[in-house]
Amino acid sequence: MTLNPKQRVAIHAANLVEKDMIVGLGTGSTANFFIEAIAKRNKAEKLNIRVVSSSIISASIAKEAGLNVIALSDIDNLDIYVDGADEVASDLTLLKGRGQDLVKEKLLASAADQFFVLVDETKLVENIGQNFSIPVEVIPEAWQLVLAQLKLHGGHGQLRLNSSSDNVAFTASGSLVLDMTFGKMESLELTMILDTIPGVIEHGIFSDLATAVFIGTETAVEEHWY
Repeated sequence: MTLNPKQRVAIHAANLVEKDMIVGLGTGSTANFFIEAIAKRNKAEKLNIRVVSSSIISASIAKEAGLNVIALSDIDNLDIYVDGADEVASDLTLLKGRGQDLVKEKLLASAADQFFVLVDETKLVENIGQNFSIPVEVIPEAWQLVLAQLKLHGGHGQLRLNSSSDNVAFTASGSLVLDMTFGKMESLELTMILDTIPGVIEHGIFSDLATAVFIGTETAVEEHWY
């Protein structure tokens, strides 16, 4: 069977899962391939793994595949978290959050002993924010106050709309998202700004969290360890 880069990198990560591990599941097309791969290994090798999901959709896919899905509230740590990213810089800083489960994704990435990021070559960038806006999840009542603060720091952006563009988009936790751009500001400086603005629940810059980034190509998987 010929594998595409997403399938190749997902299988590569699935082969690192060991018996009795608690594994965090990301969300998206590459994460779906990973779920499929670990479900096959779990069944064939009786790995007895448990999984915790960053989203309802990934939890549903995992259950359908026969995996033992446990609640986030039932764990205080996990062995591995595996997810994709929208952008990956050379220092393994990530941009995530184009979906609706940013808070859970960062929570699981922070709590895991190892965080493996699965991407293809199109996700590699020189600077975070190069190809996509930076999502800033905010308390609904505070979005205008937060936006005003972000503008003082050189930010430009607006509320994220739903797919029909006829209403605002809500995250899985009921928050709003400001999709922002900041020119060529360093990601570390921007992280410090975003971390200190009241009303910001979370943002899409993942710094110093990735253990390794696995890059799938048409023929192989490249590993970049932090």
